[in-house]
This record gives sequence, C-alpha cells and structure tokens, in this order.
Amino acid sequence: MADPHATPTTLKRRADDHNEVHDIADFRDAGRCVVTPVAEFPAEVALVVVSAFAGIVTRAKGSGAATTPDAQGIVRSQSFEEGDVYMIESPFDGFFADRYIMDFYNIEERGICSRMHLHTGLRFVRMMTGPDTRIRVGSLSPFDVTDVPDVTPFRPVMFEDDLPDVPAGVQRTRYNMIVPPCSFVDMQIPRGVSHQFNAIGEHAVIDSVHPEESIEVLREEMTGYKMMAQTIFLSDELPTSATCVDTTPMP
Repeated sequence: MADPHATPTTLKRRADDHNEVHDIADFRDAGRCVVTPVAEFPAEVALVVVSAFAGIVTRAKGSGAATTPDAQGIVRSQSFEEGDVYMIESPFDGFFADRYIMDFYNIEERGICSRMHLHTGLRFVRMMTGPDTRIRVGSLSPFDVTDVPDVTPFRPVMFEDDLPDVPAGVQRTRYNMIVPPCSFVDMQIPRGVSHQFNAIGEHAVIDSVHPEESIEVLREEMTGYKMMAQTIFLSDELPTSATCVDTTPMP
C-alpha cells in the first residue's frame, strides 16, 4: 500500500503558475528545516560582507544582460516576495545545482510580510545579517537546531505563535527562529517543507544553493527557471508586517 503521507512525484497543480496556493488546513510538511548557527562578526565586518552581496543584486537589476534571457533562456535577475534575487551561478548539463543571492526587503518599510510557502526542490540557504537587522524565519514544523559543544557559536531565539490570516475555524502553529544581527546562520530546507523569511532592518541577504534545480524543473514540467513558479504558497494574501515584525517571544 502506498504511504498516504509520502511526498508526491510532483507538487504543483499547474507547473508554471506564479501564485499557486494550497489549502493551509490540510497541508503537512514533508520534513523539518535544520538550522545551523555559523558565526558572529563585529558590526563593521558584517556590514561590509552583507553590503557586498546586496550590491551584486542591485547591479544585476540594472543590467540588460541579467534582466533578459541568456543562451539557456534563464533570466538571472528576478524578484521574490522576500526580496530581489540574482542567479549568480546557473545549472548546466551534468551539474544540476545553481546559486542565488537575495537582497531582502525591509518589512518595516514595506508594511507587509512574505507568505508561508514551500518549494518544489530542496534548498540550502546561508542567512547573513548586518547591524541593527534581524531575520525572522517561520515554519509550520519545529526547527531542528545544530548544537555542537565548543563549536556552535550561539543558540538562536525560538518561539511559537499562531499563523495569521488563516480561514475561519483553522488554527496552525507557527514556529519561529530569529537570526540575530551581524551573524551567519545556515538552514537546510527539504523539498515540500514550509518556511518564510522576513527581514527587520536594512542589512540582510541570503546566499542560497538549489542542489536539484534542473531536476525539479524537469520533474514539475516547468518551462523555465523561475523562483515564483518553483513556489507553492499557503496563503492568498501577504499579511501585514505587524504579524511578523516581533523578534522576541511574548511573555
């Protein structure tokens, strides 16, 4: 008998839909995200590093070559709900992974949060923050946090709340993890596992590796490499920033 909880071969109903929404009441994660604190830096060091990555994304937005299809048909400069992205390394025959840099929007300026979502392929992300900036990460499953004595530099703040903007009669617990200022935190995101990122502050970027980019595009029968099409959302609307701006547990 087939496992009723197994992840299906494909996750999308319509492969190229940029705003496919699945029922939050029935959704169950295929696994858990694994979080690994990596390092903390002096403010001036963190600012230089984060600004250098953000600058790459900004230059790409103004580049004719990055904003039009290349020989593979890939548009390297794209936008996502959490920020602007640039595919700095693209997949090719025999190498199915690629790498994106994301420059986060500041939700305090924007007034809205990104939605909870999942991807059609696994992700590895390194979250990097500068001064006076935090990233709030959410999931519908608890985070597994790496903690190796004498190696892991800190344990991130974590807390729970209710996922906002769910249909009447539905309650889903949201698990939250905070990336503190001037730090690097890695997260391994299995295929089909819910997550959301929201930056509070000006200086936040992600260096994201998609180890099966070509495979997932073929598996879902998509017509190109588009982050929005490789995403399934769990809400129709973007919630207000009041629902994700807090970075400390409620007393």
